[in-house]
Amino acid sequence: MISTAELSLNESMLALDRAHLVHPVANWRGHEQRGATVLQSGRGAWLRDAEGRELLDAFAGLWCVNIGYGHDSVVEAAARQMRKLPYATGYFGFSSEPAIELAAKLVEIAPAGLDHVYLTLGGSEAVDAAVRLIVQYYNSTGRPRKKQFISIERGYHGSSSTGAGLTALPAFHRGFDLPRPEQHYIASPYPYRNPAGRDAKAVIASSVAALRAKVNELGAENVAAYFCEPIQGSGGVIVPPVGWLKAMREACRELDILFVADEVITGFGRTGPMFACDAEGVSPDLMTVAKGLTSGYAPMGALLMSERVYAGIADGTPSGAVVGHGATYSAHPVSAAVALEVIRLYEEGGILANGQRVARHFESGLQAMLRHPLVGDARSRGLLGALELVSDKVTKERFDPALDLPDRLAAAGYRNGLIFRAFGDGILGFAPALCYTPSEFEAMFERLQRTLDEVLDQPEVRRAVA
Repeated sequence: MISTAELSLNESMLALDRAHLVHPVANWRGHEQRGATVLQSGRGAWLRDAEGRELLDAFAGLWCVNIGYGHDSVVEAAARQMRKLPYATGYFGFSSEPAIELAAKLVEIAPAGLDHVYLTLGGSEAVDAAVRLIVQYYNSTGRPRKKQFISIERGYHGSSSTGAGLTALPAFHRGFDLPRPEQHYIASPYPYRNPAGRDAKAVIASSVAALRAKVNELGAENVAAYFCEPIQGSGGVIVPPVGWLKAMREACRELDILFVADEVITGFGRTGPMFACDAEGVSPDLMTVAKGLTSGYAPMGALLMSERVYAGIADGTPSGAVVGHGATYSAHPVSAAVALEVIRLYEEGGILANGQRVARHFESGLQAMLRHPLVGDARSRGLLGALELVSDKVTKERFDPALDLPDRLAAAGYRNGLIFRAFGDGILGFAPALCYTPSEFEAMFERLQRTLDEVLDQPEVRRAVA
């Protein structure tokens, strides 16, 4: 039972949060009224909030705590590095051992051909670096007209001033004067709602044709790069058919545009292999990673690039001139030390293998949910998945936004001790930690079933179901 003193402390924290802390991707006035949910501790796949509730985290924080909470060896790696050397700049030719070792390790485990690494503090910064260096690459190689960028509808590539324009979600454009004129989109593969249907060959052919048409419209001599997530995350966990990624990569090669794989969410075992590109033997020109790189224990991301891109910039830079891109915390030694230990746990600690082993429990649990009256689609790859809720399973009609279904679902889930992502269009996203056990999946789906049942029993929802 929570004590009076603890209750007073919690109320004080909530008041301070309302008054001072700006939350990401939130309705600011709405948050002031509702207040924060304060999380206090975590162990494995479980969290505890400030009021003592135990919660099963089915979203790995924000798609990132892949190894689970509370690994002491990661904490110790950070502490050792803090005592030894808490900071080292990468400017002026300086470096640090963890940063060097991490760059080499990432090249070792990444898809073949990615030989150079720029270390950032997160995924948005990695995407921003990719755009800047792609512009530099084409200017350095005598093709300054190639300035147009293509990404996918419902795609997410961070929320920097540049990346938020490649992101194709309205919330990240509204009021920010985005997208920019040089940012363009093609349709999402989205098998559940693709006009071509679920046929894999048709979906792939449709996407390749859309990319070719967009490049033709813009002029191949003007197009710099195509950005894509192997599986679209924040757009609703859209899982393309096997072969889609490889086909899009080959199309980019034929069209003479750079192929950028955004593996910020899909990297580090989330979809099964270390990287989603590995499953199809895809070697991108550039690849962005973050999240699972440190499992969320410290901020860090990375941009990996091919020798072709690196050499194009290096050889095209005037003698003695610098490539003017960098940040104070690039290649931070403490974050690098954390990342090295997290990668060790993936490989030597059995975390990656466990994620691959238990993925069948996750997939079968999601598929079983198709029996529920609210669920129109279940999709997953590895430990990344979603349920799409519809008011009519035949027509695939979505629920009226006025019903506030996402808020109803998130609140019911929390009451049942389960955390997941409730997207605005009735899609539930799941990204359980790679340390999940079969019994934890049983608990997850039992709580999810209860959550869906409770929401369905609400009169307004029941009336909306065909």
